[in-house]
Amino acid sequence: MGIKDQFVKLKDNWLIIVLVIVLLLFMNLDLFGSTAMQFSEMASDSAGGAYYNTKSIRADTDDFAPGVEDRKVIKSALLSTETERGEFRTVEQKMKDIVKDSGSYILNENVMVYGTERNAYLYGSYQLKVETKKLSSVADQLKLLGEVKSFSESSVDVTGQYTNSNINLGLEQSRLERYWKLYAEAKDMEDKITLNDRIFDQERTVKYINDSINNLDLKIDYSTLQFTLTEERSNYANVAFVKFSALVRDLVSSVNGLLVFIFTVAPWAIVGLIGLVVYKKVKNHKGKK
Repeated sequence: MGIKDQFVKLKDNWLIIVLVIVLLLFMNLDLFGSTAMQFSEMASDSAGGAYYNTKSIRADTDDFAPGVEDRKVIKSALLSTETERGEFRTVEQKMKDIVKDSGSYILNENVMVYGTERNAYLYGSYQLKVETKKLSSVADQLKLLGEVKSFSESSVDVTGQYTNSNINLGLEQSRLERYWKLYAEAKDMEDKITLNDRIFDQERTVKYINDSINNLDLKIDYSTLQFTLTEERSNYANVAFVKFSALVRDLVSSVNGLLVFIFTVAPWAIVGLIGLVVYKKVKNHKGKK
């Protein structure tokens, strides 16, 4: 069969060729969507296993006291690690030994078990208070306990707030001293009662400001370290035979896709077939003439 004859055959069967091309396009689109999803999942898994180390610094207020050289800074850190399967309790005890040896404190401790049977794994969250000057050392020791998943540090400059609080404390203490002086000089009992009430309120104001300064001192001297420890999941955690219901669901989905394809292409195929019949009749009619 020559090339000319082959072109004639292709011309006569153009409808079948179109149907095959459309079918191939439909299959490729489905494959492309599946592949894109796989790449997306791979990217997500890759990001989940990355080690992030971030650091941020900010001022607590707009009035940051630029003229003060002795800066008051509150520091905090967040460390997330993963330990080998079956080693959670051992690593947890090592963490507690590090906390004890450094003179730090565990303020909150929460250990949970996720999953059941072979899928079960331990997760612990601990809020630690560490002397600011020892924060880096303690964090470095904790990093050695397992695989570091993420680590971040943050610093808040509260110099402005600290300075203003001390100024307000001095002013309120001076006011309290004036009230006491007036009370000592008062002769009328009604004046003494009035001044006594003002002294009571003023003492509460002074105590409130003083407590807020002491609270800032504690936050400055002791940093918060949020530590999380996760046990590695089993390699067989997500391994399971496909369920019959999943097979039926996939079968129904495939049939639905086939029906959608048929009812989408069928009208065009009928139009093409009618066009082919008309074309052949016109051609035969011209041949007879």
